[in-house]
Amino acid sequence: MPIESGSCASARQAKQKRKSHSLSIRRTNSSEQERAGLQRDMLEGQDSKLPSSVRNTLLELFGQIEREFENLYIENLELRREIDTLNERLAAEGQTIDGAELSKGQLKTKASHSTSQLSQKLKTTYKASTSKIVSSFKTTTSRAICQLVKEYVGHRDGIWDVSVAKTQPVVLGTASADHTALLWSIETGKCVSKYVGHVGSVNSIKFHPTEQVALTASGDQTAHIWRYIVQLPTPQPTADCNQMSGEDEVEFSDKDEPDGDGDGSSDCPTVRAPLTSLKSHQGVVIAADWLVGGKQAVTASWDRTANLYDVETSELVHSLTGHDQELTHCCTHPTQRLVVTSSRDTTFRLWDFRDPSIHSVNVFQGHTDTVTSAVFTVGDNVVSGSDDRTVKVWDLKNMRSPIATIRTDSAVNRINVCVGQRIIALPHDNRQVRLFDMSGVRLARLPRSNRQGHRRMVCCSAWSEDHPICNLFTCGFDRQAIGWNINIPALLQEK
Repeated sequence: MPIESGSCASARQAKQKRKSHSLSIRRTNSSEQERAGLQRDMLEGQDSKLPSSVRNTLLELFGQIEREFENLYIENLELRREIDTLNERLAAEGQTIDGAELSKGQLKTKASHSTSQLSQKLKTTYKASTSKIVSSFKTTTSRAICQLVKEYVGHRDGIWDVSVAKTQPVVLGTASADHTALLWSIETGKCVSKYVGHVGSVNSIKFHPTEQVALTASGDQTAHIWRYIVQLPTPQPTADCNQMSGEDEVEFSDKDEPDGDGDGSSDCPTVRAPLTSLKSHQGVVIAADWLVGGKQAVTASWDRTANLYDVETSELVHSLTGHDQELTHCCTHPTQRLVVTSSRDTTFRLWDFRDPSIHSVNVFQGHTDTVTSAVFTVGDNVVSGSDDRTVKVWDLKNMRSPIATIRTDSAVNRINVCVGQRIIALPHDNRQVRLFDMSGVRLARLPRSNRQGHRRMVCCSAWSEDHPICNLFTCGFDRQAIGWNINIPALLQEK
């Protein structure tokens, strides 16, 4: 009697499976038809506002969908059985498949490939689950280390810039699209002085390094230097603002913004005229800053130029040209006569005024969209932020490539560096504020919930390293500035 070969036996088994599969489908179809008839009979006895033709059509369509799913389910079961059979055959050495014998090496290769795929899936699943757990821990940690202390509400439009005075008494300054600049008591949150000399949006505010004098840049194509005299009110006990809400983040509408009509800025002392007006630009002056020593000031404008002025005479010393598009920001080095300007042309430029006879310029290229700001650190580094959702750390001695790149999920606005601790604060279009170190490691994210934090785009950040209560300030287009207490030793320890 002839012995049936392995391949013939496999073919017969497969044929029997297909036959049984076909019979099961027919049984399923017949049972589905009976079930559909029963359902139709049951629905006919029920009250319905749908016409009978529509109901019959829906029943037929749902019946077809159910049959398709059942067929797919049966095919899935059959495929699983075939996979189990193939796995058993692969496990047996020397077993023939399609007339070819598998050597031990081939079996080992196939097994290792399957194991590698399974391992990769497990790693991916594990990484996704653990990242969620780690993110939840980071949120809790951030809330413990980064606490909201005070909100400064009084502007009637968005706030573009925030700065902290370098002299006593230490006050907070804000520049707003409502044509005013306000000075605040950091401890009480009360407005202590108002500047109303501009006739356009106030886009920037910087304090003189040694005097009670402020420098503001405006959309009226000028920069103003004005003196302020403030008397800080006595701090009053306030409710604890550090109790963070446990609720998740939610979206806000314009109606959730602070109402500026009930502010206290209307009864604070008002400065109406500047000491000096710097007038040489043909476009919006978007930013301004003091050079080291405070005897000169630099401005950046949408007319694609930056200007260097003598403060005492208001005369234009140098016009810094070279950018191909509007400037977005300017910043000066804290200890050297260096200026950096950023632009919509995706570059930022370093201007060197240390040698009076030579005014060199270096161009930094590396971003793919508008460079929104570039700021100095104490050493030989510059940090730049861009609308391309990256922040780059540069070495002034090597301009070819950044030494660190931070990638984010939203455009980055005016950044600020905590010089002593080398921590970068990144304000974003998506209302987030994140903290990174100079090597690009994320340290924390400022808490943002349905009760605390910014409700619209965060425009700027500013560190105040010596203040005992608030050491970081942020402002946004929700018309408010916020003072934060960042526990820097704990933050660095978490790192």
